[in-house]
Amino acid sequence: MRRLFQAHKIRMKSAYELVMERLQKASPSLSVTDEQKKELAEIDSKYRAKIAEKELFLKNQIRKAQTEGKVDDMDSLQKQLASEVRRLQEECEAAKEKLRASFGK
Repeated sequence: MRRLFQAHKIRMKSAYELVMERLQKASPSLSVTDEQKKELAEIDSKYRAKIAEKELFLKNQIRKAQTEGKVDDMDSLQKQLASEVRRLQEECEAAKEKLRASFGK
C-alpha cells in the first residue's frame, strides 16, 4: 500500500487542509490591494496612538494614587485602564471590519 502512494506520488491531505479547502469554496477570501492594506494600517496606527495616550494618562494617575496611598483609587483606575484599552481595541476591529466590507463592493 505504501509503495502505491509512493509510486504515484499521491499525498494524502491533512484534516486541516481539507477544512481549509471547504472554507475557501464556501466563502472565498478577498485579496487586498496595497492601497487597502495602507488604509487598514492607518486605522491600526490611529488606534495604537489612542491606546498609548490613554495608557500614559491613566498610568500616571495610578502612580499618583499609589504615592498618595489611595488603594481604592488605584484599583478603579486599573479597571478603567483595562476597560478603555479593550473598548479601543474593539472600536479598531469594528472600523477595520467596516472598511473590509466596503472592499467587497
